[in-house]
Amino acid sequence: MAELHSGGNDTKAGTLTAQQSSADTADLLAGVGALASLVAGSLGLPELLTEVAGFAVRAIPGADGAGVTLLQADQPGDTIEALAASAPFVAEIDHVQYVTLNEGPCITAVQEGRTVRSGFLGGEDMWPLFGPHVSDMGIHSALSLPLLMPGKVIGAINVYAHGKGVFDEHAAGLGELFAKPAAVAVHNAQILSQALALTVQLRAALSVRPVIDQAIGLLRGRSGLSAEDALAQLRAMSQSEHRKMVDIAQSILDEAVRRARARRNRT
Repeated sequence: MAELHSGGNDTKAGTLTAQQSSADTADLLAGVGALASLVAGSLGLPELLTEVAGFAVRAIPGADGAGVTLLQADQPGDTIEALAASAPFVAEIDHVQYVTLNEGPCITAVQEGRTVRSGFLGGEDMWPLFGPHVSDMGIHSALSLPLLMPGKVIGAINVYAHGKGVFDEHAAGLGELFAKPAAVAVHNAQILSQALALTVQLRAALSVRPVIDQAIGLLRGRSGLSAEDALAQLRAMSQSEHRKMVDIAQSILDEAVRRARARRNRT
């Protein structure tokens, strides 16, 4: 279950009533059901992550706001990047955590692959800079849930509350139950987003290839170069002029058209 890291009391007085427990479970089931509908939807990755953040607020008792961060494994050092927030104050907190201070519960959750919670951020020893800073903003409780896929962490859900000691073991347990299908939804959305980006790149490549091929043909016709040497010449021109190769190729074609028109006008 959740692991406790707090500089102060992180428990709620009293015990959950059966009615409250039933209501919390209903909220969780509603959130999980909403996640299932997202997987089959047509939202882009940023929009889907924003929806996940909103569902987390409703599914986790006591939450005032939530954000979703992803681990960008293709960047140096596996950068953690905040990509969605349910409210402006969440985006502000995450900016402080990732950009300003580079410390906080989500960073710990992602790096260690475990749930992290605190009910007294102002006195939190684990994040001596982040805790007091966020406490001054009126946020005293945090719950960070890693998004786990087999063998790896892909990101985290960060949940915040204004009160102290808000996220007890019950809330953390519900959060962990929510984070499991959330990780699947986010991972599938990532795969789809990457596939769509690759499709766009391939279409772009296919659209520029005829221009490059025609330019290679012109260079070969003028100088007798082989196809490989003509392509190498295009690359060299691109590097020396700091321009895209397709732009160099288009310039060669445009110049050939101008010369052809000039010849026709002289006859």
